[in-house]
Amino acid sequence: MKSPQLTPAELLAKTSFFGPLRGEDREAVTLCMRPAVFAAGQVIFLRDDAPRDLFVVRKGRVRLSILSSEGRELSLAHATEGDVFGEIALLDGRPRTANATALTQVHALSLSRSALLTLMEARPRIAIAAIAFLCERLRSTDTKMEAIALYPIEARLARFLLSAVQLQSPGVQGKVSSLSLDMSQGELALLLGASRPKVNKALATLEEAEAVRRNGAELICDLEMLRAYADVE
Repeated sequence: MKSPQLTPAELLAKTSFFGPLRGEDREAVTLCMRPAVFAAGQVIFLRDDAPRDLFVVRKGRVRLSILSSEGRELSLAHATEGDVFGEIALLDGRPRTANATALTQVHALSLSRSALLTLMEARPRIAIAAIAFLCERLRSTDTKMEAIALYPIEARLARFLLSAVQLQSPGVQGKVSSLSLDMSQGELALLLGASRPKVNKALATLEEAEAVRRNGAELICDLEMLRAYADVE
Protein backbone atom coordinates (compact mmCIF):
# COMPACT_ATOMS: atom_id res chain seq x y z
CA MET A 1 0.00 0.00 0.00
CA LYS A 2 1.34 3.41 -0.99
CA SER A 3 1.71 5.94 1.80
CA PRO A 4 -0.54 9.00 1.31
CA GLN A 5 1.10 12.04 -0.21
CA LEU A 6 1.88 14.79 2.25
CA THR A 7 -0.20 17.94 2.11
CA PRO A 8 1.72 21.10 1.15
CA ALA A 9 1.75 22.22 4.79
CA GLU A 10 3.04 18.83 5.95
CA LEU A 11 5.71 18.87 3.25
CA LEU A 12 6.94 22.35 4.22
CA ALA A 13 7.10 21.24 7.86
CA LYS A 14 9.69 18.62 6.78
CA THR A 15 12.01 21.12 5.08
CA SER A 16 15.05 22.73 6.65
CA PHE A 17 13.93 26.11 5.31
CA PHE A 18 10.29 26.28 6.38
CA GLY A 19 10.14 23.57 9.04
CA PRO A 20 11.29 25.80 11.95
CA LEU A 21 8.56 28.38 11.23
CA ARG A 22 5.41 28.79 13.26
CA GLY A 23 2.37 27.13 11.75
CA GLU A 24 0.77 30.43 10.78
CA ASP A 25 3.87 31.57 8.89
CA ARG A 26 4.22 28.22 7.15
CA GLU A 27 0.55 28.35 6.14
CA ALA A 28 1.11 31.80 4.62
CA VAL A 29 3.94 30.36 2.51
CA THR A 30 1.78 27.41 1.47
CA LEU A 31 -0.94 29.70 0.14
CA CYS A 32 1.60 31.36 -2.20
CA MET A 33 2.97 28.13 -3.66
CA ARG A 34 1.94 26.51 -6.94
CA PRO A 35 2.31 22.92 -8.19
CA ALA A 36 4.99 22.14 -10.79
CA VAL A 37 5.66 18.90 -12.70
CA PHE A 38 8.81 18.04 -14.68
CA ALA A 39 9.46 15.03 -16.91
CA ALA A 40 12.48 12.78 -16.43
CA GLY A 41 15.45 14.39 -18.16
CA GLN A 42 13.84 17.85 -18.28
CA VAL A 43 16.06 20.84 -17.50
CA ILE A 44 14.36 22.87 -14.78
CA PHE A 45 16.81 25.74 -15.00
CA LEU A 46 20.38 26.40 -16.12
CA ARG A 47 23.29 28.17 -14.50
CA ASP A 48 23.12 31.92 -15.23
CA ASP A 49 19.35 31.84 -15.84
CA ALA A 50 17.36 34.67 -14.29
CA PRO A 51 15.83 33.74 -10.91
CA ARG A 52 12.08 33.13 -10.93
CA ASP A 53 11.10 30.42 -8.45
CA LEU A 54 12.41 28.21 -5.70
CA PHE A 55 11.13 24.65 -5.51
CA VAL A 56 10.25 22.10 -2.84
CA VAL A 57 10.33 18.51 -4.08
CA ARG A 58 7.17 16.50 -3.36
CA LYS A 59 8.24 13.41 -5.30
CA GLY A 60 11.18 12.49 -7.53
CA ARG A 61 14.86 13.36 -7.76
CA VAL A 62 16.62 16.46 -9.11
CA ARG A 63 20.32 16.75 -9.92
CA LEU A 64 21.99 20.08 -9.11
CA SER A 65 25.24 20.39 -11.05
CA ILE A 66 27.77 22.64 -12.72
CA LEU A 67 29.94 22.22 -15.83
CA SER A 68 33.65 23.04 -16.00
CA SER A 69 35.12 24.94 -18.94
CA GLU A 70 36.23 21.54 -20.30
CA GLY A 71 32.65 20.26 -20.16
CA ARG A 72 33.13 18.03 -17.11
CA GLU A 73 30.04 17.80 -14.93
CA LEU A 74 30.18 18.00 -11.14
CA SER A 75 27.03 17.02 -9.31
CA LEU A 76 26.67 19.26 -6.27
CA ALA A 77 23.69 17.48 -4.74
CA HIS A 78 20.46 15.62 -5.38
CA ALA A 79 17.16 17.09 -4.21
CA THR A 80 14.50 14.57 -3.17
CA GLU A 81 11.26 14.71 -1.16
CA GLY A 82 11.30 17.60 1.30
CA ASP A 83 14.38 19.27 -0.22
CA VAL A 84 14.40 22.93 -1.28
CA PHE A 85 16.41 24.07 -4.30
CA GLY A 86 16.79 27.25 -6.33
CA GLU A 87 16.75 29.49 -3.26
CA ILE A 88 20.11 31.28 -3.63
CA ALA A 89 19.33 33.20 -6.82
CA LEU A 90 15.83 33.87 -5.55
CA LEU A 91 17.12 35.54 -2.41
CA ASP A 92 19.87 37.71 -3.92
CA GLY A 93 18.23 38.35 -7.30
CA ARG A 94 21.34 37.31 -9.22
CA PRO A 95 21.62 34.55 -11.87
CA ARG A 96 21.29 30.87 -11.04
CA THR A 97 24.44 29.28 -9.61
CA ALA A 98 23.89 25.75 -10.96
CA ASN A 99 21.91 23.61 -13.37
CA ALA A 100 18.85 21.71 -12.14
CA THR A 101 17.76 18.60 -14.06
CA ALA A 102 14.94 16.18 -13.26
CA LEU A 103 16.41 12.66 -13.04
CA THR A 104 12.94 11.15 -12.65
CA GLN A 105 9.49 12.61 -13.04
CA VAL A 106 9.36 15.32 -10.41
CA HIS A 107 6.38 16.78 -8.61
CA ALA A 108 7.20 19.97 -6.76
CA LEU A 109 5.82 23.14 -5.24
CA SER A 110 7.15 26.46 -6.56
CA LEU A 111 7.37 29.86 -4.88
CA SER A 112 8.07 32.97 -6.94
CA ARG A 113 10.69 35.56 -6.00
CA SER A 114 8.09 38.32 -5.69
CA ALA A 115 5.94 36.19 -3.39
CA LEU A 116 8.91 35.28 -1.18
CA LEU A 117 10.05 38.89 -0.85
CA THR A 118 6.53 39.99 0.04
CA LEU A 119 6.29 37.23 2.65
CA MET A 120 9.64 38.17 4.21
CA GLU A 121 8.64 41.83 4.46
CA ALA A 122 5.33 40.97 6.09
CA ARG A 123 6.66 38.14 8.28
CA PRO A 124 10.26 38.73 9.46
CA ARG A 125 10.49 35.22 10.91
CA ILE A 126 10.58 33.92 7.32
CA ALA A 127 13.59 36.13 6.58
CA ILE A 128 15.33 34.80 9.71
CA ALA A 129 14.55 31.24 8.59
CA ALA A 130 16.08 32.01 5.18
CA ILE A 131 19.32 33.21 6.80
CA ALA A 132 19.53 30.07 8.96
CA PHE A 133 18.84 27.87 5.93
CA LEU A 134 21.61 29.52 3.88
CA CYS A 135 24.05 29.13 6.78
CA GLU A 136 23.21 25.42 6.90
CA ARG A 137 23.82 25.18 3.14
CA LEU A 138 27.22 26.88 3.54
CA ARG A 139 28.28 24.53 6.33
CA SER A 140 27.24 21.52 4.24
CA THR A 141 29.20 22.81 1.23
CA ASP A 142 32.29 23.38 3.38
CA THR A 143 32.06 19.80 4.67
CA LYS A 144 31.74 18.39 1.17
CA MET A 145 34.67 20.41 -0.18
CA GLU A 146 36.76 19.31 2.81
CA ALA A 147 35.95 15.67 2.08
CA ILE A 148 36.89 15.99 -1.60
CA ALA A 149 40.14 17.76 -0.78
CA LEU A 150 41.31 15.74 2.22
CA TYR A 151 39.81 12.25 2.13
CA PRO A 152 40.42 9.29 -0.22
CA ILE A 153 37.52 8.04 -2.31
CA GLU A 154 36.80 5.11 0.06
CA ALA A 155 36.30 7.53 2.96
CA ARG A 156 34.12 9.84 0.85
CA LEU A 157 31.99 6.90 -0.24
CA ALA A 158 31.66 5.65 3.35
CA ARG A 159 30.63 9.14 4.51
CA PHE A 160 28.07 9.37 1.73
CA LEU A 161 26.58 5.98 2.59
CA LEU A 162 26.35 6.87 6.28
CA SER A 163 24.60 10.12 5.42
CA ALA A 164 22.23 8.33 3.03
CA VAL A 165 21.34 5.78 5.73
CA GLN A 166 20.46 8.58 8.15
CA LEU A 167 18.33 10.34 5.56
CA GLN A 168 16.49 7.15 4.65
CA SER A 169 16.14 5.88 8.24
CA PRO A 170 16.49 8.83 10.68
CA GLY A 171 17.79 7.81 14.07
CA VAL A 172 18.58 4.27 12.91
CA GLN A 173 19.85 2.07 15.72
CA GLY A 174 21.98 -1.04 15.61
CA LYS A 175 25.05 -2.16 13.71
CA VAL A 176 23.52 -3.00 10.32
CA SER A 177 21.11 -1.10 8.09
CA SER A 178 19.79 -1.67 4.58
CA LEU A 179 20.01 1.16 2.05
CA SER A 180 18.34 1.73 -1.31
CA LEU A 181 20.46 4.29 -3.17
CA ASP A 182 17.94 4.78 -5.99
CA MET A 183 20.63 6.06 -8.36
CA SER A 184 23.13 4.74 -10.87
CA GLN A 185 26.84 4.39 -10.10
CA GLY A 186 27.40 7.14 -12.65
CA GLU A 187 25.23 9.50 -10.60
CA LEU A 188 27.01 8.41 -7.44
CA ALA A 189 30.37 9.19 -9.06
CA LEU A 190 29.17 12.68 -9.99
CA LEU A 191 28.09 13.32 -6.41
CA LEU A 192 31.43 12.15 -5.02
CA GLY A 193 33.49 14.18 -7.48
CA ALA A 194 35.22 11.08 -8.84
CA SER A 195 35.22 8.90 -11.94
CA ARG A 196 32.91 5.90 -12.17
CA PRO A 197 35.81 3.39 -12.25
CA LYS A 198 37.21 4.89 -9.03
CA VAL A 199 33.83 4.67 -7.33
CA ASN A 200 33.43 1.06 -8.50
CA LYS A 201 36.87 0.23 -7.07
CA ALA A 202 36.05 1.97 -3.77
CA LEU A 203 32.76 0.08 -3.52
CA ALA A 204 34.60 -3.19 -4.16
CA THR A 205 37.07 -2.29 -1.38
CA LEU A 206 34.19 -1.71 1.06
CA GLU A 207 32.63 -5.00 -0.01
CA GLU A 208 35.88 -6.90 0.53
CA ALA A 209 36.10 -5.40 4.02
CA GLU A 210 32.46 -6.44 4.60
CA ALA A 211 31.49 -2.85 5.29
CA VAL A 212 28.76 -3.30 2.68
CA ARG A 213 27.23 -6.17 0.77
CA ARG A 214 24.78 -6.22 -2.09
CA ASN A 215 21.30 -7.65 -1.67
CA GLY A 216 19.59 -7.15 -5.01
CA ALA A 217 18.98 -3.41 -5.45
CA GLU A 218 19.90 -2.71 -1.81
CA LEU A 219 23.15 -2.33 0.07
CA ILE A 220 23.43 -3.90 3.51
CA CYS A 221 25.64 -1.51 5.45
CA ASP A 222 27.77 -2.33 8.48
CA LEU A 223 27.58 1.08 10.16
CA GLU A 224 30.55 0.51 12.47
CA MET A 225 32.80 -0.50 9.58
CA LEU A 226 31.63 2.44 7.49
CA ARG A 227 32.38 4.83 10.35
CA ALA A 228 35.88 3.39 10.56
CA TYR A 229 36.43 3.97 6.81
CA ALA A 230 34.84 7.42 7.04
CA ASP A 231 37.15 8.36 9.92
CA VAL A 232 34.26 9.57 12.08
CA GLU A 233 33.37 8.79 15.70
